[in-house]
Amino acid sequence: GMTTAVIAADKPDWGKREYESNCAVCHGKLGKGDGPYAGMVDTKGGADLTQLAKKNGGVFPIYKVTQTIDGRHLVKAHGPRDMPIWGIDYLIDANEKRDTSESPFDAEAMVTYKIYALAEYLNRLQAK
Repeated sequence: GMTTAVIAADKPDWGKREYESNCAVCHGKLGKGDGPYAGMVDTKGGADLTQLAKKNGGVFPIYKVTQTIDGRHLVKAHGPRDMPIWGIDYLIDANEKRDTSESPFDAEAMVTYKIYALAEYLNRLQAK
């Protein structure tokens, strides 16, 4: 009924918040690769995030997406990476927060949560 709608509206959308603060400058507000910084890195056309499912047979490639955002475990053979390695930034941030708060999670769990929240938001941006 009414209560669930109110609670849902009140809950922060972490994935959207993260996307808008860190990703939209390159990937664009709607994920189409048209952000103001889009031309500043030499990407091979991987900037349109709305086509990820379409290019993967209609299935959102959740594992590939989370690994790409994280960037810490990617094979070096794929050449230099133009995108920031967010896993490192997130880990530093999580460790700093851990020092100041009584977080129930360890730093790595917080990183994973942030990356999956972001991937879940990207899934919502997929072209139908």
